[in-house]
Amino acid sequence: MKNRITYLFFLGFFEIIISCGTSKSKNHQPDITSYNAVKPVVTKISDSVFISGNNSLLKNKQGLWELYVEGDPLEIGLNTGALTDSLLQRQQTIFFSKIKDLIPSKFEQNLLRQFLKWYNRKLYSNVPDEYQTEIFGVSQYTSHDFDNFAPQYQRGLYLHAAHDIGHALQDLALVGCSSFAAWGEKSEDGNLILGRNFDFYVNDAFAENKIVAFVKPEQGYNFMMVAWPGMIGAVSGMNQQGLTVTINAAKSEIPMSAKTPISIVTREILQHASTVDEAVAIAKKRSVFVSESIMVGSAKDNKAVLIEVSPKKMAVYEVPNSNQLVCSNHFQSEVFKDEKRNQAQIGDSHSQYRFDRMHQLLAENKKINPKIASEILRNKNGLNDIPLGLGNEKALNQLLAHHGIIFKPKEKLVWVSANPFQMGEFVCYNLDSIFNGKKLNTAISFEKENLNIAKDPFIDTEAFKNYKKFKAENHQMDLYLKKKKTISPEFIPHYQSLNPDYWVVYYKAGLYFYQQKQFRAAQINFEKALTKEITTAPEKAKIEEYLKKLKRKLQ
Repeated sequence: MKNRITYLFFLGFFEIIISCGTSKSKNHQPDITSYNAVKPVVTKISDSVFISGNNSLLKNKQGLWELYVEGDPLEIGLNTGALTDSLLQRQQTIFFSKIKDLIPSKFEQNLLRQFLKWYNRKLYSNVPDEYQTEIFGVSQYTSHDFDNFAPQYQRGLYLHAAHDIGHALQDLALVGCSSFAAWGEKSEDGNLILGRNFDFYVNDAFAENKIVAFVKPEQGYNFMMVAWPGMIGAVSGMNQQGLTVTINAAKSEIPMSAKTPISIVTREILQHASTVDEAVAIAKKRSVFVSESIMVGSAKDNKAVLIEVSPKKMAVYEVPNSNQLVCSNHFQSEVFKDEKRNQAQIGDSHSQYRFDRMHQLLAENKKINPKIASEILRNKNGLNDIPLGLGNEKALNQLLAHHGIIFKPKEKLVWVSANPFQMGEFVCYNLDSIFNGKKLNTAISFEKENLNIAKDPFIDTEAFKNYKKFKAENHQMDLYLKKKKTISPEFIPHYQSLNPDYWVVYYKAGLYFYQQKQFRAAQINFEKALTKEITTAPEKAKIEEYLKKLKRKLQ
């Protein structure tokens, strides 16, 4: 995989050498002459409360940052940047540190920069002006420490395409989201309810500062979304018309240039659509560069649909004879379902497994309410409740989610999970009360505390403590394997005891013993791994191939 990425870097570098017209994109700035560009003044009330006119930022007791901003695109951008200033600079440091971890070579880092300049050469022309302007406003508060990567504004644009680029290059396995919707006879009160896990993982630090943003734009509908510092695109959100959006990545080809980032398409839907038909019309206007399922829920229509998009075509998937909709990471519409790439995703990945598990859990619960939705999102077991091992990507709760979220669109209620992952308290917000009567006391959270859903009791168990220890030892195990170091005799048994149902602990032990030419011990561990629920078909095939080699060596 690294060879493939390196090839693309060289390709980008080559394209630049032969002049591929990147100078225009490198020098592009949005036209802000019609806006008031005066930077806002922020008043610090405390370490967790900041205000600027009607705009505010507050950290609630669950650790979520609640951001309220209003105005034209530049005002929203500048106020967002000014209020989240220190968070924004920390977030970019975390992200670029991750890039350095993945690509430690300065030579390859330079190739990456050159590649991105070439790859993103058309990005600015595919982002609507209002969002370019907002990104520009936010970017004025980013650190200059990363200007060698790209100038502030261009860097802001690039980061909005990072999800799509990582997805398209298939090198960063950052996304494996699960979402579902229920209405009519399947929901407790007949009204639409939706739940989703956003399994976007960079590292633990990246998810520390979650932002629940409440935005009151001059044009379009008031809305909320869950984001991270610097992110103006929508990955999970609901507007005051009761329209929701969430995104799930699908198998994608590698396009030759960036177009509209999927989170910008969903932000446009969130801000400017009130019905399913209006959402579809907006999606049709935009050219994307990855394949994605956009789940749209609508209070006005009292149903949810999937808008399935790819670089070449689009489809709308509905369930006319059902009152529930489930989405993982493959397409379901007639337009896409039989395509070779989609079938490979179904056959090789963990998407179908999570899809089936959601159907199973929905079948076990006749009527879905917010509490039951949270339990589905937090479920760690496999089909028929078999143990998968903690952190297995076949689970709905993979113990890596950036956030879980639950919507009740008709009531304008939304629940957002606090850390860790989707297991902290689900904090409830009412969009009508927030936007129809902005609080006078900025030191008080927007939350509807009486409607919050309690944290997952699993957080307080020995098993969760062991999982946190396992993550540290799993990282250590990777270093041992990479450097081919000798491990102490007690390390592997202890490592495996921390997460005994997870196939990975036996697979990596097998790799270690194989490296050490302890072939019988390697065989035992590989065989033990095969008794567990292995995440993907290619990973299972890899273990079986090792066992074939070992059989020959042990004869």
